Amino acid sequence: MTLSSTTISNALNPTQTWIWQGFPICYQTQGNEGPAVVLVHGFGASWWHWRKNIPVLEKTCRVYAIDLIGFGSSAKPIPGPFKAGEQIQYSFETWGQQIVDFCREVVGGPAFLVGNSVGCLAVMQAAVLAPDIALSVALLNCSLRLLHDRKRGGLPWYRRLGAPLIQRLLSVKPISQFFFSQLAQPKTVRKILMQAYAHPEAVTDELVDILMAPARDPGALAVFVAFTAYSQGPLPEDLLAVLPCPAIILWGTADPWEPVALGRELANFPQVQKFIPLEGVGHCPQDEAPEVVNPILQDWILQLPH
Repeated sequence: MTLSSTTISNALNPTQTWIWQGFPICYQTQGNEGPAVVLVHGFGASWWHWRKNIPVLEKTCRVYAIDLIGFGSSAKPIPGPFKAGEQIQYSFETWGQQIVDFCREVVGGPAFLVGNSVGCLAVMQAAVLAPDIALSVALLNCSLRLLHDRKRGGLPWYRRLGAPLIQRLLSVKPISQFFFSQLAQPKTVRKILMQAYAHPEAVTDELVDILMAPARDPGALAVFVAFTAYSQGPLPEDLLAVLPCPAIILWGTADPWEPVALGRELANFPQVQKFIPLEGVGHCPQDEAPEVVNPILQDWILQLPH
């Protein structure tokens, strides 16, 4: 079922705020009965990236969609050693703990965890940190972290050498300010989305606005620089090797950033029950092809004990 933007907006509740580690965290919740489902967005996105999934999933589930700290309408504190209400390390360990605490304090128990892109690593990290909060995880076009320090050796020389150079340049404040100001333009955002989405009709003005709004918040530049410099932390295969719950993987085969051939290799881990290719779909299948993704997620949830 495809829902219009007006229908979706009318169906959604006002967002709520949860205070975590002294920072305001934005989230959306819908549905009063059934198992809990927590939806986690990718880099630069927000809970709004699940706007086409929430009204369908809430028919049988209690649905929660959270803005990770540093993104969306959640706080964007200064990057650095943790100080409550002041600064925080942007890492998958941080985001994983945020999801763990959200499940315990807001959801009130274990949940099905669904992630897109880097959100996949965040939900897996949460499951590894606290096995009691994860019933199962669904990974939609999981970030392969191809620019990670441990993976650069397999890249073409220009990407292997270029990534550290860009990271060093972005650490220079005037350069990062100029680069971010050029990146955070509607025309640029639309161009990036047209690359990521195989169906251009899914790249709407609404979608561009959803991604643009948080980029205007104070602190957005510092979060962007901190994440682009982040070449350590877990790889998806690290987390899948110790994942304490079952997983399914959905993968848009037309993803230009995360090759489906490499994604299929993740299905070799015993925790992965299904690998479902989504033909002709790009990097964000939940938004580009919700009519395909929603029934898969519904079946996955209803077939597992909860």
